[in-house]
Amino acid sequence: MEFFINKIFKGKIDDRVHLQFKKFSRGDFNNRAVIIGKNSGGKYSLNTSHEFANEFVLYLAEMLGDNKTNVQGVIVSTRDLENELDFVNKKQFMGVKQYVVDKEMTGNEILELCNKLPNAFFGLSFNVGNSELKIKPKAPKSGKPSTKGEETAKPNFCKLKTTDKNIIDSLIFDNEAYGFKNIEVSHIFIINEIIIPEELKNEKDYAVIKEKALRKGKIVRKMKIDGKEIVKEKEFEA
Repeated sequence: MEFFINKIFKGKIDDRVHLQFKKFSRGDFNNRAVIIGKNSGGKYSLNTSHEFANEFVLYLAEMLGDNKTNVQGVIVSTRDLENELDFVNKKQFMGVKQYVVDKEMTGNEILELCNKLPNAFFGLSFNVGNSELKIKPKAPKSGKPSTKGEETAKPNFCKLKTTDKNIIDSLIFDNEAYGFKNIEVSHIFIINEIIIPEELKNEKDYAVIKEKALRKGKIVRKMKIDGKEIVKEKEFEA
């Protein structure tokens, strides 16, 4: 699979890309989808912000397939999932529910949950072969427009150690990054327009409109690859 920023730059917008932007209003959102990575002889260590969490879970679950691994963490949702999950504890605050998971699961079981609950946040940690994924077991903060003087984000929500170069190539897809030793990547999400599809013109439920409306704007991809700074831009609608 390909990560959502990769899809945007390739013009391959799909439902999972749309899910990344449905909570955004108009505005400029700095320091999004941040990555700090190191490569030591093909052993990769990545720290990222929360935007990649669900995709990391999906990617490693596909790798795991029919095999089992111990899965720990939380599945976060505003919905009541008690009849849809096998969980050991439940936490709730301001309508947000966190279902604590600690069990052996196959990759296909993880995939089934991800596909059944596309709007949930999967803060899960598990290992697959030489890949070790750790995601903070909590709900990420909602996005707000950037303010002047905002500091660079410190990506520590997700941590991945792996020797699987396919993951790296999907996440860091730039030709300029080939063979990198140290890399820093961040994005500015510039949302200029909220587009309401024609079939929703008479919709009265604001939650439905917010869920299905498209965000139109531009992604600015800022990279520092072994000390060399590179900036790319891509317009999008998702």
